[in-house]
Amino acid sequence: MAPGRTYDEQRFSPLAQINAGNVQRLGLAWYADINTERGMEASPLAIDGVLYNVQPWNLVTAYDGKTGKVLWTYDPEVPLRFGRLACCDIVSRGLAAWKGKIYVATLGGRLIALDAATGKPVWSVLTVDNSKSYTITGAPRVFDGKVLIGNGGAEMGVRGYVTAYDAETGRQIWRWHTVPGNPADGFENAAMELAAKTWTGEWWTAGGGGTVWDSVSYDPALNLVYVGVGNGSPWARDWRSAGGGDNLFLASIVALDADTGDYRWHYQTTPGEEWDYTATQQMILADLQIGGRTRKVLMQAPKNGFFYVLDRETGELISAEMFAPINWASGIDKATGRPIENPAVRYGTTPVLVSPGAGGAHNWNPMAYSPLTHLVYLPVTETYMGYAKAESFDPAKGGLGTSFTGFEAERDAITRYADAHSRGWLSAWDPVRQREAWRVPSPQKGSGGVLATAGNLVFEGTIGQTFAAYRADTGEKLWEMPVQQVPIAAPITYTVDGEQYIAVNAGWGGGLAHVERSAYTQLFLSKPRLLVFKLGGTAKLPPMPAASMQVPELSPPPAPNGTAEQVSRGEQLYAANCALCHGVAARGGVKDLRHMAPETHEAFLDIVLRGARARNGMASFADVLTPAEAEAIHHYLIARANADWDSR
Repeated sequence: MAPGRTYDEQRFSPLAQINAGNVQRLGLAWYADINTERGMEASPLAIDGVLYNVQPWNLVTAYDGKTGKVLWTYDPEVPLRFGRLACCDIVSRGLAAWKGKIYVATLGGRLIALDAATGKPVWSVLTVDNSKSYTITGAPRVFDGKVLIGNGGAEMGVRGYVTAYDAETGRQIWRWHTVPGNPADGFENAAMELAAKTWTGEWWTAGGGGTVWDSVSYDPALNLVYVGVGNGSPWARDWRSAGGGDNLFLASIVALDADTGDYRWHYQTTPGEEWDYTATQQMILADLQIGGRTRKVLMQAPKNGFFYVLDRETGELISAEMFAPINWASGIDKATGRPIENPAVRYGTTPVLVSPGAGGAHNWNPMAYSPLTHLVYLPVTETYMGYAKAESFDPAKGGLGTSFTGFEAERDAITRYADAHSRGWLSAWDPVRQREAWRVPSPQKGSGGVLATAGNLVFEGTIGQTFAAYRADTGEKLWEMPVQQVPIAAPITYTVDGEQYIAVNAGWGGGLAHVERSAYTQLFLSKPRLLVFKLGGTAKLPPMPAASMQVPELSPPPAPNGTAEQVSRGEQLYAANCALCHGVAARGGVKDLRHMAPETHEAFLDIVLRGARARNGMASFADVLTPAEAEAIHHYLIARANADWDSR
């Protein structure tokens, strides 16, 4: 009934009908095509024989969990303009349920309660200020009659917060901001006054960031809710807090009183964060035997590459060790809880190579914990990125405060190194010993979230366009099926009429596809689907389409026809307006613009200025770009396409 199945977000199922001894008999029971070309990141809910699923643009569909029959569909009709604000695809990471209602949060910032039987709206509340660049991609969480939801938009210059609403009525119960606002307006609480001492200058003019865009966990015994806080706005600390400082509560795990939202404790994973090292990744609660006694712990593997084990009653650091190769820090000082930072990664206007990159050593893709093996199953990526501070920054226009133009030689060298050393794997991590128990390598990074079960199994979708099952104790691959797509979402399992099913959303997209699609041009993909498996399943997927859904066949670009001045201006405008979704230096993105078809080139101004493809998330930029500026961007993209075509 929840994204992580239980309040502790362990993503472990006690079902064992499908197990290590018979998983080889697993087959497709049914599937449902999803009408989208964007990322499918949600785990469905399974309640009383019904599967509830959500897709991009927050469309919700209820299926019969045994047959796949559609019971109802609800479209919140999200205004298409919000597609341009979503930094990492127009995705949704899930739904929540409580006492006959299904809760969905929309990209435009609404929280909506639906009647679970009919899909009809019961209530709707706007949770953000739509005059600012807020979005929501995370799943709501429900507990004790309260619905919690955060938001996104730190890349766009907003101030983060999390809000609790009454599950029956939608009435706001409490709201807690993650970073301080303008001191002249007064502080909402003592925690904000404390946090303000760790910022300098007029940080509030650029928003501050710190959005709670994904993970929330809850301990009913302690009556604490745990929220993971995101990155700073802008990224470059010099542009948001010129005198330095830790910038609380960026990149922090924060414990709040579940009834009041009052601050209880925090642990900051990355003080003075400026690499997009969010702490919004999943937080798993468990009881572990450490040092001869049972400890109530919170575990997180955030972007920065350290696996943290905290005392969830007090926030005390118990242990922290690297789970991937990184260079931004050499370790964690156990006495202070602070990272032993590499000073070279505090970047200026000349780019420096930093690991992990903004995609992180572990991102939103859910991990799982098995209380039977006492291991955490963790999708890991080794990444590198070049960071440089922008020469100038206008907080009124928002942005990252970083530079993606100039220093071509340095950036080319960084890019080549990053491309050559990027990889991914599934890790079984022992949180007590803080070491890896086993590893399953991938041909490249990009595999999905995981599910652990009492059948001694771990399920994961792979970048190899398959869905696979591994022994939870050893990592041995026991079963694998080609599925024509990349299931990046975490699977779930459920029973109907005594029969166990495994369900997973398969649809490539999201942040990794945004920033590194150029590395995935070999993917040949069908349309996204909800896939449901059972023992002895005999359903078959249809034949693959003649052309990939998401990576078109390459064709020669048109000849360059812009002046040097137009191309240079287009490069600057592209970096400011387009790179977030279409990749740095047009190297990938949700749509790789170097690979535009001839008809797309012809319609370029219609798409950019008149919203011709708004339904796909490409809203009009007519409010920020003139026709001459849009044409300059087009000239730049043609130049980039020709440069890479010539160097093939």
